[in-house]
Amino acid sequence: MTTIATRSPADVAIRVAETIDGIFAMIDGWRDLLEHRLAAADALTAETVDTIAETFAVPTVSGETLLTGAGFVAAPGALQDAEWHLAWWLGTSGSPHGARRLATIDDPSHEQFRDYTALEWWRVPATTGARHLTGPYVDYVCTDDYTVTITTPVVREGRMVGVVGADALVDRLERVLLPVLRAGSTPATLVNASCRVVTSTDARREPGSMLRDDGLATAVKALSSTPVTLPGGASVLACGDTSLALVVGR
Repeated sequence: MTTIATRSPADVAIRVAETIDGIFAMIDGWRDLLEHRLAAADALTAETVDTIAETFAVPTVSGETLLTGAGFVAAPGALQDAEWHLAWWLGTSGSPHGARRLATIDDPSHEQFRDYTALEWWRVPATTGARHLTGPYVDYVCTDDYTVTITTPVVREGRMVGVVGADALVDRLERVLLPVLRAGSTPATLVNASCRVVTSTDARREPGSMLRDDGLATAVKALSSTPVTLPGGASVLACGDTSLALVVGR
């Protein structure tokens, strides 16, 4: 008889963290590169940040990769020659280089201009000074699809001059994370810090929907590697320091 090995919830949480931590580490490396290069620059200009961002963004999103967008977004007024500026690239099979520059409207007087500082992926890192995972949400700026965005602040001379980050389509994340969840010994759902579903072994829990189990919001705010049992019987535990939570047992 063949025995199919299953993983404990703690093991599943660790494997989820390993996947997301790899993206975190890459983005932290981009931040370090930008901060080093910008510290040495005589002036901050659009050309300066574009040149640096292109070196890491284009290779990252070209081909069949987990990430579909990457780059740098400048703080309003941080660049000498551009009040608003995005240096962001998207993966595309239609480009001979596998990537295209995101076209944006940077004139605030234009009717289609969008103030990105109001968006969560900008607002939270700007407020906390720390890395943030946003989503899943429908990304109307880049993909028009369910997306997870990870951003972290870039600082020069003690002031945040922008954020650097990456986008991952939820369906691509699911291809990687669902087999991990299914290897567990119990049904499992992965949620973000707002209790929004990232992926689940339960097909009724669609990505982007809210999970409203009693006590879940409180448990997610106090995430720990020690499982917390909810009134309904499910358990919640942290996936490392990713801000994601694994809900298992129902």
